[in-house]
Parts: sequence; structure tokens; C-alpha cells
Amino acid sequence: MQIFQTFRANHCHRLQRPISALGTKRRIITVLITPGLFAHTADAEQEKAFVEKYKTALEANDSAILQSVLYTTGADPMIVGFYKMMQSSGAGDKVSKIELVDLTPDDTPKASAPQDSRSGGKVCLNLKPTKKLIIVVEKKDENGSSSNTTENFIAEKDGKFVIPVPGPCE
Repeated sequence: MQIFQTFRANHCHRLQRPISALGTKRRIITVLITPGLFAHTADAEQEKAFVEKYKTALEANDSAILQSVLYTTGADPMIVGFYKMMQSSGAGDKVSKIELVDLTPDDTPKASAPQDSRSGGKVCLNLKPTKKLIIVVEKKDENGSSSNTTENFIAEKDGKFVIPVPGPCE
């Protein structure tokens, strides 16, 4: 018993310091992580709002809203016209699935690689994409059913999600 009391007297004060320091570290980590959790929630809310806005505009064939999502600064005018045409091709149909997802490791090189332009030369996305919008539209009629899936790279500009339209590579 004497040995235990001597050990306790000599070593407990040492054990209390690391525990106290650990408690302080936990509080600091909690303080540092908590704002990040709220920021993530704001991003998730922003993503949800963007997806819902895009889906509603697509189903309502609201070309003004659909075109407002295009980021055309520095874009090739012919490609802008193509993007507008592609947006209107599925407009008015019922969207069966729409989701905003992170880029996969395979998507990143595709998004940053120069592409051949129909007018000659190379074009690149004018903003770096961080996400991908995947839209599935299913049609059913007397002739049967069909499904169409489109994917658009999504970037952020001034706190808003946009679809970057390619322009000349810089």
C-alpha cells in the first residue's frame, strides 16, 4: 500500500497535465472544426438551391434562367450558341434525376484538357470546374420509353454555381 501511495503522490500530478492539455487541445480542435461544419452546411444548402433552380427551369422550359447559369465571359460565341441549344433540347421534359456531384479522378483531366474547336484551334473551360451536374430525363410515349443523361461541368464564380463555356485557351 505504501508503494501505491508513493507512486500516486509522485506521478499523479504528471498524469493530470497531459489530461488537462488533452482537454485544451480538444476544445481548440472543436473551435477550429465547428466553423468548417457550418461552412459545409452553407455549401450543401447552396448546392441544393442550385439543383432545384436548374431542375425547375429545365422542366418549365425557362430559357432565361437556364442561360443565366452559363458563364460566357471569354467564351467562343459559336460554342455559347451550342450550349444554349443543348440546354433547350431537354427543356420542358420531366427530370427523373438530377444531382450535383464532386468531380471524379477521371473527370479532372477531361475538365482541364484543351479540346479541338469546330472553328479551328483549341478551346478550354474558362473556369476550373469543381463539380458535375448530372441530369437524367426519361420520356415515355406510345412508341416506348427513352432515357437521356447529360453531364455538365460546374464551377464557382462570385459565390454562385455556373456552367463554364469553353473559349480560346490562354
